[in-house]
Amino acid sequence: MTAPDARSGTGRPAELFFEDLVPGLTVDLGVVTVDADEMVAFARRFDPQWYHVDTDLAAASRHGGLIASGFYTVSLFMRAYVDHLLSRAAADASPGLEELRWLAPVRAGDRLAVRVDVMGARPSTARPGLGTVSLTGTMLRLGPDDRPEQEVLRTRFRGWFAVRPVEVDPAEAETAEAAEAVPTHDDRPLTDRPDGGPTAADPATGSSDGDPTESSDSAEARRND
Repeated sequence: MTAPDARSGTGRPAELFFEDLVPGLTVDLGVVTVDADEMVAFARRFDPQWYHVDTDLAAASRHGGLIASGFYTVSLFMRAYVDHLLSRAAADASPGLEELRWLAPVRAGDRLAVRVDVMGARPSTARPGLGTVSLTGTMLRLGPDDRPEQEVLRTRFRGWFAVRPVEVDPAEAETAEAAEAVPTHDDRPLTDRPDGGPTAADPATGSSDGDPTESSDSAEARRND
């Protein structure tokens, strides 16, 4: 019998599992371009501070023009993370993040290179069948020659990923099922047993192994040890 297919973060069959996300692995999440209309629309809906939405005030300020909401920038990171990694990996939920830093302003038209680095991985103690992966995500502004100019975002977070399913040989599964179906000595009715009855010890004489039964006082002492 084959284990059920694990699903990726987008619902498709997964091709990457916890065991594949080893420390030292870097995953390229592509390049995103900041769209001016989307950047401002996001800010008007979720973060309407003047340097995100008011062109004139922003131009007259030290910012020299509109800058993106940091939460818009991290949303661009999240979309790249889903498109290029979670869509392939057997991803579960995330227990949270430890760091989120906006290191430089982001503006319309910026091209941002996105990546994640696997920093650590261990089996989850809270969720059997999952592993906890520690990740660092970064976004770097690219120059006209496509070389990184400046880091604009850094985040450290954790994700849960399913361990790789184990495939069971059909012949082995049938053998195991057949073994479970054979009754054991203790499963037979008492009248069918060679001794004609149970093997439990007589409380007056001690255990079936010939040892005296343990007193309640000694059991209590052991529990409190």
